[in-house]
Amino acid sequence: MSTESRVSAQPAVGLGTDLTVVIPAYNEERRLGPTLDAVRAHLDASDQGEWELIVVDDGSTDRTAEIAAEAAAADPRVQLIRGERNRGKGHALRSGVLASRGRRVLVTDADLAAPIEELDHLDKALAEGPTAAIGSRARPGATIGAHQHRLRELLGRTGNFLIRSVAVPGIRDTQCGFKLFDGDRAREAFAASRLRGWGIDVEILQYFRRAGWPVAEVPVRWSHQEGSKVRPLDYVRVLAELTALKARAVRRADLLATFCFLALSFVLYSGRWTSPDHRYLIDSMQDQNQWEWFFAVTAENVRHFDNPLFTTLQNFPDGVNLMANTVMLGLSVPLAPLTWLFGPALALNVAMTGGLAATAVSWYRLIAKRLVPHRGAAAVGAGLAAFAPPMISHANAHPNFIVLFMIPLIIERALRLCEGTRVVRDGVILGLYTTYQIFLGEEPLLLAVLGMLLFAAAYALVRRDVARASWRPLARGLGIALAVALPLIAFPLYWQFFGPQSYKSVLHGDHANNSPLAFLAFAERSLAGSKDTADALAMNPTEQNAFYGWPLAALAFAIVVRLWARPVVKALTVTVLGAALLSLGQKFRVPLTDVVLPGPWALLADRPLFESVIEARVGMVCAPALGMLLALALARLLTPRPTPAHGYAGLAAVAVALLPIVPAPLTAVDRVEVPPYIAEGTWRDHLGEDETLVPIPVPDAAHAEALHWQTTAGLGFRLPGGYFNGPWGPDRVGIYGPSPRHTSNLLRQVSETGRIPRVTPAWRAAAREDLKFWRAGVLVLPPQPNDGQLRTTVNALVGRPGQWVNGVWVWDLHRGS
Repeated sequence: MSTESRVSAQPAVGLGTDLTVVIPAYNEERRLGPTLDAVRAHLDASDQGEWELIVVDDGSTDRTAEIAAEAAAADPRVQLIRGERNRGKGHALRSGVLASRGRRVLVTDADLAAPIEELDHLDKALAEGPTAAIGSRARPGATIGAHQHRLRELLGRTGNFLIRSVAVPGIRDTQCGFKLFDGDRAREAFAASRLRGWGIDVEILQYFRRAGWPVAEVPVRWSHQEGSKVRPLDYVRVLAELTALKARAVRRADLLATFCFLALSFVLYSGRWTSPDHRYLIDSMQDQNQWEWFFAVTAENVRHFDNPLFTTLQNFPDGVNLMANTVMLGLSVPLAPLTWLFGPALALNVAMTGGLAATAVSWYRLIAKRLVPHRGAAAVGAGLAAFAPPMISHANAHPNFIVLFMIPLIIERALRLCEGTRVVRDGVILGLYTTYQIFLGEEPLLLAVLGMLLFAAAYALVRRDVARASWRPLARGLGIALAVALPLIAFPLYWQFFGPQSYKSVLHGDHANNSPLAFLAFAERSLAGSKDTADALAMNPTEQNAFYGWPLAALAFAIVVRLWARPVVKALTVTVLGAALLSLGQKFRVPLTDVVLPGPWALLADRPLFESVIEARVGMVCAPALGMLLALALARLLTPRPTPAHGYAGLAAVAVALLPIVPAPLTAVDRVEVPPYIAEGTWRDHLGEDETLVPIPVPDAAHAEALHWQTTAGLGFRLPGGYFNGPWGPDRVGIYGPSPRHTSNLLRQVSETGRIPRVTPAWRAAAREDLKFWRAGVLVLPPQPNDGQLRTTVNALVGRPGQWVNGVWVWDLHRGS
């Protein structure tokens, strides 16, 4: 039942009303009378045509309603809408606007902080074409007669900045209570509004923006009036209202897509979620140990305010350049509290599971906003972009290659720059986005830029008009982005390329490229895949960088043929083919022949930055491009048509292409137990200050279980060797693991072959020198294959037998060697 009543004399206005003025009022008995007199006098004196004035009393407890009723009795053009209780400015404005009949509707506060004479300026602006002209205290030309208290003004400006940044970017002053609207559009917008408080101003402006109705911001005179009902905390309430409104406005389809992506990601990692500390992804080889160590050491550096770009906890005494290793500071730093509380295994699980799902959501938003409005088509396309076989392969071991949610955001911001509407703002945001992505992963960013260049070049060729209109704002925005990012990344990048333990490039071997057959084959974890086929075409299980399968390739070809007339399809096709060709490397063999052809990657292979890239990974660029082609096709298939049979056939073809590459959960096994000697802290009895614990054999890229020992022990001891990227030789070429030393090479050879060498005095001298270099305090040999041969060798090198202590063989070097 309504709690409002309407009071007016027999109205003298009707469908021909030119202007309606709506004034919300709550306990305004001191100001309402003079305000009504001023408004009526100005409207009568100006050329406003037929007008009406509606006062909405919002449950006042003083004489506000009586004053408005007296005015309504004296002038039939004045009306009063009376509320029995206070329900907020938003409710009052909505009631007044919905009761209006004017071709234009002015809403103004009862204090007339912006004088009614400013209506002439809004009228002039509205006549030039916009659907709304709003008063602004922030535009050049605005005049502030009486300022608020400085603290109040500062809080107000801060709140206004946050509001407009979150809700309506580009409008400098959303809260000035003096706005003129096209009447029909105002009534439509207010009818759709939901907020009852101060946030309704922003809600209405959001509605106008979503509808594509232009809004002009007009500088006005404004003076602070004592007794204002707006308090600094009201800006916080506005933000809270807008947040709640945004949450209610989320489409069910968007929530469903997000849930599906998160569920798929969780299923993928289900084998590790059963017990994060005790389960291991077997196909990650040693990468899970390495990444958990990265998260642990970052959390430790944050806790103690140590340098997050360097550590000597492994590869002692040389240390590790963490910026030159992908430690993902953009995630490992924010997740440091989680690492402190629950350990690095859980933190890494959260990062990879949540990051992969967030990547899918990010692609989904980009495709739905820029490519196809159909949510189902966008979801399938985003699913392929985020869960394609190359992504699943990297999901075993490389969070930096699956946590890619910033890439679609960067693409979206670059597209906004091409539109040239808010170049400075979009350039600044692009610079910040790029900076953050650098701290998530530089190589994925480089590959994304490569893909964007392929797309842009192709699109520019087919839409030269768009290219001519876009290049200037894009170039200007990129310059602004560079100016924003460079000061933020200059020192970290200097440290990465010129700091301690930096290197020039990384050697990847002769098989770092894709075979053409890899694009038609199935990956190991795909439903139709097999380990033998994948192993024959890829470096290892974590580098299956193509493997889209021949059905998807055939479907993509059919989509391109059917939709070739669309410029975006041509550009996406060039992106897929260009990325696939580059991923073939500097040279490749034509399948089923002995013919070897040069590849275009040879043009980039020796260039700065590209020299360390595994070229097969360029094939990952195909995933989002194929996802977009698929979304375009599905949107067309799902559009109602006279002959639905064709649509059903198309959907069946999509299912046939996608079903073979549906990923199976990643294989997880029980983790190798940490020896009690480490887990129970017995190592402390044998290790002095600034000494290292030396595992046998010395840790390297293929044998990094000692990193798990370290994280279990709370990073309480340092290690020689380890698993990281570091320099080797006078040319500082990048290698995986430490620079080899005589003793580490000897022990690794014994571990792998099981052959006991003849230990000569020269070997003993080399061992003494290496142990001194490492500042070794204790040698530790855990149970492992060929551990008897290793123990015999270490006994000979040290000159005495080891002792069995709490599950391991120990040589305490404090007792002589």
